[in-house]
Amino acid sequence: MTSRLTIGTRGSALALWQANHVADRLRAADPELEVELQVIKTKGDKILDVALSKVGGKGLFVKEIEEALMRKEIDLAVHSMKDVPAELVDGATLSAISEREDPRDALVSCGRYTLETLPEGATVGTSSLRRRTQLLAKRPDLAVADLRGNVDTRLRKCEEGQFAAVILAAAGLRRLGYADKIDQALDAEHWLPAVGQGALGIETRADDQDVLSRVAVLHDQQSADAVIAERALLLALDGGCQVPIAGYARCEGDSLRLSALVGHPSGEPTFRVEGTAPRSEAAELGRSLAQQLLAQGADRVLREVYGENAR
Repeated sequence: MTSRLTIGTRGSALALWQANHVADRLRAADPELEVELQVIKTKGDKILDVALSKVGGKGLFVKEIEEALMRKEIDLAVHSMKDVPAELVDGATLSAISEREDPRDALVSCGRYTLETLPEGATVGTSSLRRRTQLLAKRPDLAVADLRGNVDTRLRKCEEGQFAAVILAAAGLRRLGYADKIDQALDAEHWLPAVGQGALGIETRADDQDVLSRVAVLHDQQSADAVIAERALLLALDGGCQVPIAGYARCEGDSLRLSALVGHPSGEPTFRVEGTAPRSEAAELGRSLAQQLLAQGADRVLREVYGENAR
């Protein structure tokens, strides 16, 4: 078995926290293992002055890392699962999915506001069409402005008064020690998070048995079952991480309950469905709910937002 591993990661503070967390767990499993990080800049990191939904393409935060993986410049990649496209590059596999952190979105403001108490007409910052959709569905009086950058940049822009509030992933805030900045954690039962949000994915070459054996210690099957259902939904809708699609699955004993949403970025119309299935049928559940959303008319929303290439 290999005695040295190189982890590919983005260079943001959050990405580095995640990669170092994985490295520490791998070292704990084998104190003789050497683990190093290789920072790789992705297209999503380079283009910061354009809304993600307008940049185009899938895998904005993973493509260059996947290419390095397949060139064998790195042995594994650590991703935020919400950034991973529904389809991986040929020859790669998600060999482990970590125990999920808080999956919810969080509202951060300088006025100690909640979603309900934000002043009429207040400006909220987010780079996500999914968040924009749900925000305007609940508070059509609010203004939504694009917000790019890493966690620190987004928090700073809020503190400077450029926005009354910003919406971020609670998991990222907690991992970076900013839990005290959360004014409201948005209930995931009613405000659906991104597919895979809160979980880390370990991507490796599918035929690299040494690395597959090493990373098995990182895998959490309950979290994986939930993410499998969510990603099957995303794949069936032909979606990426910049689409107005939300999915949240949670295990209830041997069963899995999945809530899913597709909505127009204006807030209307919004389509939502929910279903349950045995955990062993996680992928089938995701595909079934996708078909229900399409039957309701979600395909028209996706075509309008993304053109005829959307299903």
